[in-house]
Parts: sequence; structure tokens; C-alpha cells
Amino acid sequence: MLRSVTAIALPGVAPFELGVVCEVFGIDRSDTGGPNFDFTVCGVEAGTVSTKIGISIVVEHGLEAAADADLVVMSAYDALTTPPPEVLEVLRQAYARGAWVLSVCSGAFALGAAGLLDGRHCTTHWMYTEQLAREYPTAIVDPAVLYVEDDRVITSAGTAAGIDACLHLVRRELGAAAAAAVARRMVVAPHRDGGQAQYVETPLPPDADTLAPLLAWMRERLDANLSVPVLANQALMSERTFARRFRAETGATPAAWVTRQRVARAQELLERTDASIEEVSRNCGFGTAAVLRHHFARLLGTSPVAYRRTFAGAAHHTPNDPATAATLG
Repeated sequence: MLRSVTAIALPGVAPFELGVVCEVFGIDRSDTGGPNFDFTVCGVEAGTVSTKIGISIVVEHGLEAAADADLVVMSAYDALTTPPPEVLEVLRQAYARGAWVLSVCSGAFALGAAGLLDGRHCTTHWMYTEQLAREYPTAIVDPAVLYVEDDRVITSAGTAAGIDACLHLVRRELGAAAAAAVARRMVVAPHRDGGQAQYVETPLPPDADTLAPLLAWMRERLDANLSVPVLANQALMSERTFARRFRAETGATPAAWVTRQRVARAQELLERTDASIEEVSRNCGFGTAAVLRHHFARLLGTSPVAYRRTFAGAAHHTPNDPATAATLG
């Protein structure tokens, strides 16, 4: 269970990226149904830490604050400098004891220097991906995605992708309701799939209509037929134009976007309702429990039953449900 979080601030730390971590994990949101983490920011030692924009911050803790944290976050810093050996050792020890390790933007370079990216899928800001791949050739660097999780190591691209990665981990550890509570207070989307593109090469023209109304329409009808022909007709576009526009605005194909939204809806239903697995499957648009199980295994690495057992209260467990029994068998 994710309870304690420590963020490491090195000289040249990026204030916004550090602020993202503080915003997600450092504020008590229990009054609105959200989590409350034991959160600290530490430096190599307690004292003043310079930032990349010419101001300084004061941290009250040294690296000892990370000794027993459930999550150690490496915020963005000057990627041209090598972190002190004691920082790299803290990252190694965190992973070795079973903690999560997460980097935001150029923080991935510290993970690479600690050996935590060797043989792992990872990412960083698109401006630095070639450098990351060059410096750590055994890392499997994906230059396009927002964030990557690989065996308790999460790396994210710049700025807003750091929010996405942090919320992904909250959802992974504490469930959809906890992540939604944090996102609601931050006024951000509760989930963006990590596989979405970091940026779009060819921006939409200034007078182009946004697909935001259509996306809202789709979220309200996840149990309906949301094929490309149906969506293109709703958007009053040809299928080719729609598919191209959808990818440009969301960074995902229509099918991938719909699938991830349906999985997210299923997570919420499994957490908050007593609905059977079959009912959840129908209500979120997957049709059958078998299809739901397939997508849960592919995207979340677990089954609907195991997810409910972990995140739902005892009153929501349905051991006598036929679909549940079939899954357990």
C-alpha cells in the first residue's frame, strides 16, 4: 500500500515538475474522499537547493528521509550533471526493498545512472530521449509516450506527463476513486493512457473544431457502439478525416481510447458497486466477462475479480456471483 512518499530535489531542480509531485502527494485530500500521504521533500542534505529558474528552495530533510518511503520520486534536474553517488544508492536501495521509484522528465537520467533503467522500457521528455538512449544503451527508450511503468519503475515525460504518471500510480495502488479525488481537486483529467503521444508534429489549424464535445459524448455512451463509422458520423466527418483528427487531438486511435475509457469505467464500477462481473462488462461496453478479463489482463496485469478484491470494500465482494466463480475457477 502506498502511504509514504519522498521526492528528491537536486541542485538545478525544475520547480514546476517538483511542484507536480508536491501537488499530487503532498496535500491532505481526505476531506473530499482523497488520500493523505506521509510526504517529504529531501535534498542531498537539509538546506538550500538551487532551481533552474534562479530561485532557491529550502528543504528540511536529507536523504535519510527516503530510507523507508514506499515511493521515491526523482524530480527533473539538470541532466548534464551526474547525481552524487549517495543519491544513486538511495534509488537503488528503494527499488531493492520493494518500493516504487518514479521519475519526472529529466529525472530519468538519475534512474539511468543508478542502473534502474537497464533492460527496462522507459521514457523522458522528447527533447532528451536521444541523449538518454545514448548514455544508457541498455535502456529501452520510447521517445513518444507520456509515461511508462516497468516493474515498479515509472518514468514520465515533461510537465503534465508527470501529473499523469503520479495519478497512474495513485490509481494503481489506491484505486480509481482515490485518483479521481486527487484529479478533481487539481482540475485535471483523472487518467491519460501512458501510450498517448507526447506531442503532435502538425498542430491543428487555429479555426479547427475541438473534439472535446465528442469525447464527452463518448464517455456518456461507453456501453454503446462506438465504432469509427458511428463516431465519424457523429462528428460530421469522413472516416479518414475523423481518424486522423482523433489521433492528432488525443494521441491515440479511437479504438485504443475507447478501450481505455471502458477499462477505467469498469474499475470504478468494481470499486463502488455490487454489480456482477457480467453486469460490469455490459455496462462499460465490453459485452462479456471474457472480453473484460482480456482487457484487464492486457492493460492492468490483473483480473476484474482480483482488482475488486484489492480495491472494493468487503460489502462489494460478490463471491457467489457466477461470473466471479468462473473467473476464480
